Amino acid sequence: MLEQKSNSAPIGSAAYRNFAMTVSAVVIGLIVSLAAIAFVEVVIWLNNVLLVSPRTRVQFDGAGWLLAAATILVPTIGGLIVGGLLRMSPERRPLGPLDVIKSVQLALPPPTPKAGILSTLASLISLGFGASVGQYGPLVYLGSMAGSVLDRLSLRISNFSSIAMACGVAAAISTAFNAPIAGLVFAHEVILRHYSMQAFAPTTVAAATGYIVANVMFEREALFLVDFAGVQHGHEFALFALLGLLASFIAVAFMRLILRSATLAAKMPIGPMYRPAFAGLAVGLTALWLPDVMGVGNETLRFATIEGAFFTWELALLVTAKIALTAICIGFGFAGGVFSPALLIGILFGALCWMLVDATGLVVTSSVVPYAICGMMAVTSAVIGAPLTTILIVFELTRNYDLTIAAMVAVVFSNLVAYRVFGRSLFDVQLARRGIDLSHGRDRAWLSTQRVSDILDGNFVQCAPHCAVGNVSAQLHDTKWHEAFVLDATGVLVGVLDVLGYEGDLDDPVSAWMRPPALQFDDSTTLAEAMRALEGFAGDVIPIVETKTKRLLGVVTQATVIKSYLNAVRRLRREENATA
Repeated sequence: MLEQKSNSAPIGSAAYRNFAMTVSAVVIGLIVSLAAIAFVEVVIWLNNVLLVSPRTRVQFDGAGWLLAAATILVPTIGGLIVGGLLRMSPERRPLGPLDVIKSVQLALPPPTPKAGILSTLASLISLGFGASVGQYGPLVYLGSMAGSVLDRLSLRISNFSSIAMACGVAAAISTAFNAPIAGLVFAHEVILRHYSMQAFAPTTVAAATGYIVANVMFEREALFLVDFAGVQHGHEFALFALLGLLASFIAVAFMRLILRSATLAAKMPIGPMYRPAFAGLAVGLTALWLPDVMGVGNETLRFATIEGAFFTWELALLVTAKIALTAICIGFGFAGGVFSPALLIGILFGALCWMLVDATGLVVTSSVVPYAICGMMAVTSAVIGAPLTTILIVFELTRNYDLTIAAMVAVVFSNLVAYRVFGRSLFDVQLARRGIDLSHGRDRAWLSTQRVSDILDGNFVQCAPHCAVGNVSAQLHDTKWHEAFVLDATGVLVGVLDVLGYEGDLDDPVSAWMRPPALQFDDSTTLAEAMRALEGFAGDVIPIVETKTKRLLGVVTQATVIKSYLNAVRRLRREENATA
């Protein structure tokens, strides 16, 4: 009864489905990769024109007043534009990976195309005008939006909607990082959260297509290039593990600050439209002394792997400022992701840790490179909840086995601590705050969005308190029930009459023998709550009342609730184990 609606009944043979999914994956990969490249190029162009890019700022060193004015005004004006764009959105907020996860995990339709387009434009302005946010979150949503658009073709393939969005996400990550394997794994690890051949094949095709477009057709440069001969000392792996532990606390502090910043913004006497401008002003004022905090920070990220590029105090200051400003920008309404800031915070923190260890002279180290990479991936994996993806990104970007093993050690220890202290990821905690808890499995999360009022039975026996028990018993005799519900003149439930084994006078009024219901649901009760409440319940039927008025809406049986639960589990298992 509560089975989620798909694109309609699947048709055709496995050959048709495989062919359609493959073609769809290629189309999605092409569209997403081109859109992602265009998105990044527009951001770079805006950064150059608006004096956000470090290379452009160097050219205006002689015009100090112009550079200072642009530094303060550009992110502030960008915030005003973003606030105006989001005010026109049906969602009134930026969209990102957590919206994709929600749509896929709960089989819900994604936000409207208008909301998606406005959010993408807001992200473009946020990044282009120098806000301290990331570009990969918007690219992930852009990819999923392309997949959801293709879903409108009604190809009548089971699970097509979630697979199409996963294809878009895989292509976006593959294009952004030149890392097709990482894109494929990210789509399964973060978005789908299961592995099935039905989804694995098309997401692989989409990720490969994105890589071909970015790396072969356009020859996009890698995020960073490192020259590292290898880890020279065995004791350094203990240092990588320690770095992972320390990075987990940086990641947890970063995520908690983002959540608290959003809470603080809601309490401040500033309208939602003007909050991004406030955050932009904070970025601009800080950038007068620390220009590296502006924008995505790819140049700063690349310099972090070069020995001597920063002083120790500069790294400590940059890590602190980037954490604070990113939290303010996201909490106060700028549109953007946390992936890029986490990469920058992590790589700077890793380089800082290496400098502190190296300064002691007590331990011999290989170079700054493995520590910077380990810090980057340890922080990022804990924030986005994708340890496998981050490890694969290192391998695909560096092609260095030693660096990959080092990053793997740091990532493992970082995720062990961050998961226990905070949760699986920032996205999961944000979803939990919206009432969608994925920590207990997909079936529990799905049940938490379904209401028992959707499966109520309107055929029940009702009576007034003054009715004779004999008359009510006669009505129940012709039905499947042995309980009648006693309502007052306004329809409010006042009690339950159970005639099974009744030995009193049939002329007695119902009010003399009615009792409170053993269990009662309301129109806000979810199926997950109902399943928990049914433990130990041995009654016939449960009434469902309206929350405010307490008027009886209908009834539901144990069997109906359990059947709905089993239908949900079967649907999810079919999706997870489908081969075609």
